[in-house]
Amino acid sequence: PLCHITAAKAVCLYEASQPEFKTYIKQLLDNCQVLAETLRSAGFRLVTGGTDNHLILVDTMSMGVTGRDAETALDRVHITVNKNSIPFDQLKPSVTSGIRVGTAAMTTRGFKEAEFRRVGEWIAEVLNHKDDENVLSRVAAEVVELTSRFPLE
Repeated sequence: PLCHITAAKAVCLYEASQPEFKTYIKQLLDNCQVLAETLRSAGFRLVTGGTDNHLILVDTMSMGVTGRDAETALDRVHITVNKNSIPFDQLKPSVTSGIRVGTAAMTTRGFKEAEFRRVGEWIAEVLNHKDDENVLSRVAAEVVELTSRFPLE
């Protein structure tokens, strides 16, 4: 066996057994539910209808935007997502019909439900106005302002 992997697993199991981890996971799942509902309310179709974990797979073509274009537009405003194929995707893997949105990094920074609601609103706004430089500039500044309140440690 590889001792460094065994040691890493031991640390992981120890961390997962701590009460703080249970609190973190509950917040992570609550945050993901809020983000999913915000996106659904904005008109996006969520693959599987929602989420039961820390990830959301969004059908961006339901709003007329490819996954690649969504990833590019959101990256311009400092929101990181991954273009992702969805079931029965007709587009090439380099383009895709969806994006994958994770909630672990933002939760680790300290974001709660209110911040996740705002992130969902920004995602919808950017994808609905992906070619509007005024919208992109304003949202980018708002993202920087929000994240400055939750610095990386």
